[in-house]
Amino acid sequence: MEAIKATSSNRVRQLEDMAVIQDYDKSEEAWSGYKEMHKLHPTRELYVFHTSRSDVEVVEEFFSGVRQPLLILMD
Repeated sequence: MEAIKATSSNRVRQLEDMAVIQDYDKSEEAWSGYKEMHKLHPTRELYVFHTSRSDVEVVEEFFSGVRQPLLILMD
């Protein structure tokens, strides 16, 4: 998925508009596709979600020495 429109509030990323980029049958393939796409387009806000999730929560975690927040997907 790519976040088309998103905002942050209290370290939680609110994904208001998203687009499906690719679907995968296996999680390993999804992560490989994510890494490849992220290398080509590092400024795009990309995510991997499993279709079993009805709701998703993306929590921002900031680390010293990292320029952009690390986004952690939570149930």
